[in-house]
Amino acid sequence: MKKEHFEFKRLFTMIVLGIIALLYLCAGVSAQDMSAHHHSDAAINANSETIQDWAKQQLAKSPRHRELVKIKNGNREVNSFIVYPEINKKATAIVVIHEIFGMTDWVQQLTDELAEAGYIAIAPDLLSGMGPNGGGTAEIAATGSNAVGQAIRALPPDQIAADLNAVADYVSKLPAANGKVAVGGFCWGGSQSFFFATRRPTLKAAFVFYGTAPNNNAQGQAYTIDKTALGRIGAPVYGFYAENDMRVDATVPPTVDAMKELKKSYEPVTYAGAGHGFMRAGEPNAPEPKAPAAKGDEAADKKAADDYQKAVAMDKANRKARNDALARWKTILAKL
Repeated sequence: MKKEHFEFKRLFTMIVLGIIALLYLCAGVSAQDMSAHHHSDAAINANSETIQDWAKQQLAKSPRHRELVKIKNGNREVNSFIVYPEINKKATAIVVIHEIFGMTDWVQQLTDELAEAGYIAIAPDLLSGMGPNGGGTAEIAATGSNAVGQAIRALPPDQIAADLNAVADYVSKLPAANGKVAVGGFCWGGSQSFFFATRRPTLKAAFVFYGTAPNNNAQGQAYTIDKTALGRIGAPVYGFYAENDMRVDATVPPTVDAMKELKKSYEPVTYAGAGHGFMRAGEPNAPEPKAPAAKGDEAADKKAADDYQKAVAMDKANRKARNDALARWKTILAKL
């Protein structure tokens, strides 16, 4: 009996120790999960389109005050990146709407660049709360390479408008703000800037970078402008377009006609030789095209060399377009 009792105690002890070890293991996994939730860099690394090391490095050098804020929109919280200018007067605010890649390092770096020019710049992550465990861009990016784009395309327009209005309300009431709010966006965000102008007539200006106007473009049907929506616009709209971007450029002439008919201010400019996304691709710190290494196949090497020369020409055009567009943007902002 004593031997059996000893064996039972030993077995019981092993079971208890095993349970304790399992609990510690689970706690460690939970801690790792929480770390991934609060520190998004690891998650963002899962999707190369949401992270640009060159932009992150540039942002790290900034002397300006920047922070992440949670802005209430009903039951939602919109995580937003805000940067303050180093000036001695109250500033105009700019809401920055990200590309279809969501809250990227480049969006944050550009937000800081606008603050450097003297504006309170705020970039909301419009995917806030839409990812696993209530996360946003970073958490969604970790689930797959195309997940962010798919999630953005599924966002309800009314939710987008409400989020942007909440962010605009927040930034306009900051002690350092003068109450004026403008909006600017890129690609998908450019289209949303145009859209937001139809939902917030009090905006001082809308800056549309290679985005389209609100339209009734059902799949398989001809492109038609939503004139009813455009009729609600109260701010001047400024367009920035790339010459080599016919998908978007083809929508500009009918937009010009519609805005003229409605007596709305719309000033589009097309930048020679540039391609879609030139504001990001043309950044001074963005990587330049790499010359191909010869592989010994004459035809393949020639094609690679030709493609490289085209890429170099596009890179130069993008950088010039970015510089010209940024100068135009700042000039307009200074007059608001």
